[in-house]
Amino acid sequence: MNEVELADHSFDLSELHADELRDAVRAIEVPEPNENSDSSSSVGEQFPLIELSGLSGQRAACMRWSHPSRVRAAGDLGDYAFAWFGGVDVHLDGNVGDGACEGMRRGVVRITGNAGCGLGAAMTGGTLAVYGSAGPRVGAAMRGGSIFVRGDVGDDTGAGAVAGTIVVGGDAGANLGDGLNNVTVFLRGSAESLAPGVIEAPLRKREEVRLGLLLMSASIRGKAADFRRIIPEARWNAEEAGAGEVRPNWR
Repeated sequence: MNEVELADHSFDLSELHADELRDAVRAIEVPEPNENSDSSSSVGEQFPLIELSGLSGQRAACMRWSHPSRVRAAGDLGDYAFAWFGGVDVHLDGNVGDGACEGMRRGVVRITGNAGCGLGAAMTGGTLAVYGSAGPRVGAAMRGGSIFVRGDVGDDTGAGAVAGTIVVGGDAGANLGDGLNNVTVFLRGSAESLAPGVIEAPLRKREEVRLGLLLMSASIRGKAADFRRIIPEARWNAEEAGAGEVRPNWR
């Protein structure tokens, strides 16, 4: 049986306002990275582990955190949980409301339950994994990073997204990919409808390899070959013209 790591710091959300909690976390001293460490994972483990209790649907929990730390929590949070997050690693055993991880900049956030509307909207980096389902507008206007939803997603997923990757293990709602630019949506289930100008394209070998690595990084089981690739039709045309795929010249 694996031993549970003891937290370095514990905070009760029922006793602290969001700003008070953020100030308390900022005051935590962070040790210098061990120069003898030979892996990024072991470096991450050197950051302090913060355990949160008293979760009862609080709004704006952990918003604008940028202090190098790891977070462990159980319970439900309300709207804008981890919005503009720039920490290191979060594991939440529970659900979140609307706007979770909006504007996320870096780090890894794992949520075992469900998420509301606008999951990961306008995020610019990092890895966001939801092991339940999510509402509409997942990844809307995202500028980078990766979003994984093991279950279903709602309407307008990826609307206006210009960079990054969205992986959906279940089904998608209507108008999937409206305004997609340099973004790929990997979909294992089916979509109620695709937005105009968006098509289902063959999963090229290099994309299959990339997706396999992404699934591993988010600790999501599944074969990359089970997913379909949803991209703008203009991008597909560029690939077919040779602009997006390396093709050998035998002359």
